Amino acid sequence: MSIVVIITGASEGIGRALAKCFARDGARLVLAARNEERLRELTVECKALGAAGALALKVDVTRSEDCRMMVERTIAEFGQLDILVNNAGITMWAKFSDMTDPSLASKVMDVNFMSSVYGTYFALPHLIKTRGRLVVVSSLAGLIGVPGHSVYGASKHALHGFINSLRIEVAPAGVSCTIVAPDFVVTEIHDRGLAADGKKMGRRLDPKRYMSAETCAELIHSGVMARKRLVLTSLRGHLAARFRDWIPNWIADRLVSRHAKGSTMLNS
Repeated sequence: MSIVVIITGASEGIGRALAKCFARDGARLVLAARNEERLRELTVECKALGAAGALALKVDVTRSEDCRMMVERTIAEFGQLDILVNNAGITMWAKFSDMTDPSLASKVMDVNFMSSVYGTYFALPHLIKTRGRLVVVSSLAGLIGVPGHSVYGASKHALHGFINSLRIEVAPAGVSCTIVAPDFVVTEIHDRGLAADGKKMGRRLDPKRYMSAETCAELIHSGVMARKRLVLTSLRGHLAARFRDWIPNWIADRLVSRHAKGSTMLNS
């Protein structure tokens, strides 16, 4: 029997590309997001690629009851759950001092952190039954501090703390936990991300300089199937994870600041 995979934030970007990776494995997919039309299109694509089944669910991951429904529908449709990919997320590019309303931080935390808490809570009993896999798509900003990402980075640091502790709790049950910490990836997230005033950024990364969602998804897929603890997608990420505690703080801050200023964004 093929594995059953839930992917949140599946309508676009990394989530959409990752769904296609699992479809080629013949998996049974539950694709969750708010854009129902895009999800329906994706189910057709996934079935054509070899998915044994594909269910589109309109889900607001910041609502606990929606996440409960997502898991319940999965079990009702497919009878089991083997992999949960908490991928839904939102970005924010703004210095904290430039923010017009500090409550914007709550929106970022709800999407990037609380959604994974809700999804994991309802999925965990079923993952224990299958000795399954829990995956969260974080960011390199969850490992190091990045200027302009104070709120976004905080949401990702929280995710790391949650999963790194949960991993120890669920290991005796045979459940593995994978944190994905991508570097910059070209997706729609930057177009709808938040600026300092809470409005959409309306910008995108230069696709000539940064990794595609498809390449990132392939790296994630390989890491999940190998039950890796941490999936990094760039040399910069590997160096940051390995040497962040060895490099003097003032040097690390200067290097990160330089890379952040060099990030190339385009008008949408």
